[in-house]
Amino acid sequence: MFLKCAPVTDPKSAASMNKILLSTLLLSAVAGSAMAQQQPQFSHYGFNGMYLNPAYAGIKGQGEITAIGRSQYYGYDGTFDSGGSPQTLSLTASLPVAAIGGGLGIGVYRDKIAQLGTTNAQLSYSKHFKVGEGRLGIGVQGVLNNIHQGTYRANDEDDVKVPREGSDQKFDVGAGAWYESDQLYVGLSVNNLLRSSYKFNSQVAGGRTAEYINENHAYLTAGYNIEASSSVVITPTVLVKMVMPGKFGDSNKFTFKNNSYELGARATFNDRFWGGIGYRYDESFTGMAGLSFAKDNAMRVGLAYDLVAFNQDARALSSFELMLSYRLPKPGMAVRPAIRTPRYSF
Repeated sequence: MFLKCAPVTDPKSAASMNKILLSTLLLSAVAGSAMAQQQPQFSHYGFNGMYLNPAYAGIKGQGEITAIGRSQYYGYDGTFDSGGSPQTLSLTASLPVAAIGGGLGIGVYRDKIAQLGTTNAQLSYSKHFKVGEGRLGIGVQGVLNNIHQGTYRANDEDDVKVPREGSDQKFDVGAGAWYESDQLYVGLSVNNLLRSSYKFNSQVAGGRTAEYINENHAYLTAGYNIEASSSVVITPTVLVKMVMPGKFGDSNKFTFKNNSYELGARATFNDRFWGGIGYRYDESFTGMAGLSFAKDNAMRVGLAYDLVAFNQDARALSSFELMLSYRLPKPGMAVRPAIRTPRYSF
């Protein structure tokens, strides 16, 4: 039997934050198949390519470190239990490595939704190719997932399908492609290709094992830089998150309603200040602002605020996100070229 989880983009997935509803979903799994795990989402997706795609590693030609903290549906409380607001912390790093013809990336995130906690660690490699005015990265990643199930209140205390507190961990893999030029970027990736299953002891002593299927998802993202003036750049962005079809789950899960669609645009002034707006289909509007400082504007800090305007059931109306980022200097030549003059040419 499988734990039935909300799809990554199901408009009613937020209801899974309530412990009672989580237990209900567990019980309803008796008559259904496994659905997809909800993946963490970030309003700063335009600054967070390493989280979305392993091919992003080193593609910009300089290293960068990005940390994001998100409180989704801030202040949400269940009817009978406290908590339920998803909390996510993410740290990624990307570095070009000329010796291997590409780049390396690492990522760690901790995501907690009520009684479900996920700790994820990723190691990525991207091979770079010169294509036109930009570079194409082809990337792969190895993933270690640890999923922890807390204590649930079952509708039926004798139901052997409800997991009790415990954790399980599995390895998984992902792959992607990313194209980057001065004006355009486009990325497509797929994660959790192995669709690993996680097993937990039953809430009932001697009961059978409860099982959790980690579905895979695809991310399609793009952005385009438009020079509005000598000091202002406008960047429209798009992100599509898709629940992939497969042997687990309903045959029609790859549908429009199960995918998530985000559109946004930001304006950057003198490569130092930026502000933007976004829209997440059938859920929320986003406002963001940030600034760069220090030498070469290497340090960046950004704040995003989501206002939930649609499908407000089982959700608080606000989500907050804080981003901190540091761009490393572009690597120079390891050996300076020899300077030859006629005097020393013999």
